[in-house]
Parts: sequence; structure tokens; C-alpha cells
Amino acid sequence: MTVPLRPPLLVQRPSKALLAGMVVSSLLALVVLAVMLWRGGPVGFGLSLLLALAPLPVLLAAVLSLDRLEPEPKLHLAFAFAWGAGVAIVLGVALTLAGQALFTSAGYGARVVDSMGTVFLAPVIEEALKGSALLLLLRRRREIDGLTDGIVYASMAGLGFAAVENVGYYLSAFLQNGVGATVQLFVMRGLIDPLGHPVYTSMIGLGVAYALTRRGAARYAMVPLGYLAAVVLHGLWNGAAATQSLGWLAAAYLVIMTALVLLVVVAVRERRQLVAKMGAYLPAYQQTGLIAPQDLAMLGSLPGRARARRWARRAGIGRAMSDYQHAATELTMLHLRAEREGMEPGRFAAERDALLGAMAHARRW
Repeated sequence: MTVPLRPPLLVQRPSKALLAGMVVSSLLALVVLAVMLWRGGPVGFGLSLLLALAPLPVLLAAVLSLDRLEPEPKLHLAFAFAWGAGVAIVLGVALTLAGQALFTSAGYGARVVDSMGTVFLAPVIEEALKGSALLLLLRRRREIDGLTDGIVYASMAGLGFAAVENVGYYLSAFLQNGVGATVQLFVMRGLIDPLGHPVYTSMIGLGVAYALTRRGAARYAMVPLGYLAAVVLHGLWNGAAATQSLGWLAAAYLVIMTALVLLVVVAVRERRQLVAKMGAYLPAYQQTGLIAPQDLAMLGSLPGRARARRWARRAGIGRAMSDYQHAATELTMLHLRAEREGMEPGRFAAERDALLGAMAHARRW
């Protein structure tokens, strides 16, 4: 008999809808990039693409570092990124241009139409489109177990959007004013404010996650409030950039960085709370033989979990240790979800036993 290398519970079955959405979004992103290549030529496009992608590995690592305790499925993360890079970009440009055309037909001048598009239409439309990735993931709502999950998915959509949008901005700067202007814009967008779009859309992620993980009808009000916060932050930055005033840019940047710090505080606090909850739920499973006192000490400490993974890698069982920690974390979250949603006992028992089976499969020490 063949024994699977990974616990069955930890192997996610791909969603056909998410796969289709990711493929469509990716194709749209490629079409946009192809148009940019045709418009700007290989030199301008190559430089713009290089500058847009240069900070991306660091930004992705920063976002995913928030997700270390209970990693989200890679397919879902890829879907959110592709949605931002493809569907949100294409529809965002189309709807913004359509809105500007309406203002033009109403008799407004080019300068007013430009300002309306930048400060009002773009934030309202783009945040709705990026945030819709979170709403599409609601069908698989058990994947959003906390506020951090909302931040991570929203940030992925924002990073996808920003990556493709930046190619367009850098290419326009190159065509109008050459390499120097392109590099100057990169310093502003790629180095000084690379997390703008992820921060804006994370406000929506917080609202959606709050609505899913709290009780009471009032929780649903957090979704439109999160969207409003995203639009305000986005519009604040665009408006400050439009003034070309260093004072306004500094003020807007300070507000956005404050929002970023608050997001990190929320994620760190939630991670600590989850680790603390392990000490409340997991001791009851010591009688199964799957959790020893030293395992409880390890699982209940972030540094302890990291030390255990390092030891396991040296012992050649690094994947097993990661799977064990993942299953134990999921078991804790199952208890939290049951408390929150009043889960049917039979379903709770089935999911609990599957997680215990995954822990048994992984535990080799």
C-alpha cells in the first residue's frame, strides 16, 4: 500500500472556479502587458517591467510573513494576485475612462476631468475591483479565519494591481521624459511608497474578515466601512500627488504609514492570541499520545516553533514538523470556529479526527 507523503487534510483540492478565475485574470494581465510592449517598444517596456518587478519579491515576502502561523492555500493567494493584476486592472482602466468620458460630455474641461479621474473615480473603482477578490473568496469562507487572512488576501490583490499599473506608469515616464524620469518615478512608487495599494485594499480585507469572524448583525457594516477607508486612503495619496506639493505628499504618506503600522499590530496581536489559545485547547489531547508536554511548550511559542522547525530540518523531518504544527494550529482554529459558529457536533468530530490523523501521520519524534 502506498502511503501519501502529505497528510490528506493538508492537501487542498483545487477549486475549478478559482482556477478559471486565475487563468482568465492572468490572460488579461498578459494582454495588458502585450499592449504596453507594442506601445513602448522593447527597451522602454523592458526597463519598465524590470523596475516594476524589482521590489516585488521583498514585498511578497513581507506580506506572506504575516501568514506564517496558518499559511493560506497557494491557489487562493495566486488567485488574489492574478485578480488584481488582470481583471481589476482592465476593468479599472475601462470604467475610469468611461467615467471621465461622462464628465467630458457634461461640459467639464480636461483639467477637471483629469482631477476627477485621479482623485475620485480611480480610488472608488479600483478599490471596489481589488476588494471584490475578497468577496469571491467568501464561497470558501473557512479559509478566512481571522483578520490577518483578510489583510493577506487583500494585500496580494493590491500587489498584483500595483505591479501591472507600475509598468504603465514607468513606461509613460520613459516615453515622455526618458530614463531619468523613469528612475525618479521608480524611487517614489517602488521604493518610497511600494505598499500603497496593499494598504488601501487591506482596509477592505479587514472589513470582510471582521464580518466573517465576529457575531452580531452589526459586523456586516464593517465591509462598507472598510471600503470607505480604502477609498479615502487611496484618494488622499492621489490627491496629494496631483498637487505636486511635498507638504501634502508628506502628510498623506504619514497617514498611509500609520495605517500600515496598525495593520502589522493587528496581525501580530492576532498571532499571539492564537498561540495563547493553543494552551487552552490542546492539553486535552495529551491522552491521545499525539501531544506531549514538550510539544505544548513548542506549539505555544513562536520562537519555540521556529527552533523546532530548524531542529527538524537538520534531522531530515522538516516537512513533517511543518505539517504537524500546521495541523495543530488548524485544530485550535477548529475549536475557535466551533465556538463562534456553533458547529454541528458530527461535523466537528469529523474535522477534529481528520486533523488528529494528520498530526499522527506527521509526528516522527
